[in-house]
Amino acid sequence: MSNIKKTEEKMKVALDHLRDELKKVRTGKASPAMVEDLGIEVYGTHMKLRDVASINTPEPRQILITPYDASNASAIGKSIERANLGFMPIVDGNAVRINIPSMDASIRKKMVETCHKKREEYKISIRNIRRDSNELARKEKTEGEISEDLLKKLEKEIQDLTDKYCKKGDDLSAEKEKEVSTI
Repeated sequence: MSNIKKTEEKMKVALDHLRDELKKVRTGKASPAMVEDLGIEVYGTHMKLRDVASINTPEPRQILITPYDASNASAIGKSIERANLGFMPIVDGNAVRINIPSMDASIRKKMVETCHKKREEYKISIRNIRRDSNELARKEKTEGEISEDLLKKLEKEIQDLTDKYCKKGDDLSAEKEKEVSTI
């Protein structure tokens, strides 16, 4: 696989990671992504919530968690409380309900800042991928595997990929910020 293809694959992985991280950012609406990766202590082991329960949003501001084993409902409720996500779970028989409170201006501002932070972390990872790819290309040039012209061409292609993926990250983040800011 060529250096350019490897670079683009790594950038795609970074973009997917940003997309997953932004899904977890709270908006005014309920989303299973807000809780699905929480660690739950069940059967003497640590598991992700999505592995021990189904997670639905029956209403726009409510999350309904139905454990596959009803005896885990209280453990799930306690784990959500300990996670300190800003909402209280209600253990309701064999299920756990979470009512998502509406967000005030200060919470919205914090969520937008979180989006900015995640976007910056993403851009750093993209720039690190660019640096590593450029170093690999320079090493190939030093070892005589590629010519000076090909090195320049590779560096330009790597920079073009960097610009493309930074723009995609900016667009994703801006979309999420708009969603957070919408009342």
